[in-house]
Amino acid sequence: MPCKLNENKTLKSDLEAYQKRWAAVEAFQREERRMASIALRWQQLNAAYGMAKGLGLLRPDPSEMRVFQRWAKLKGKVESWRPSQE
Repeated sequence: MPCKLNENKTLKSDLEAYQKRWAAVEAFQREERRMASIALRWQQLNAAYGMAKGLGLLRPDPSEMRVFQRWAKLKGKVESWRPSQE
């Protein structure tokens, strides 16, 4: 039975190494997400939205047009506001 004990230790160490590797991958991905620019996040969000739309996963929302209109109004206000340049 010494072989079986040795196999269990190897299995345990292999599993621990596997978990450490994936923890390192997760930490890297977390940092990568944290460092992503707003432009990249926006691009990723638009890609996910486009995919969902293309797959027919979006449900029509009657209030959606009001949201678009509100954002357009806010965008117009921001674009018309120009700080004085001195």
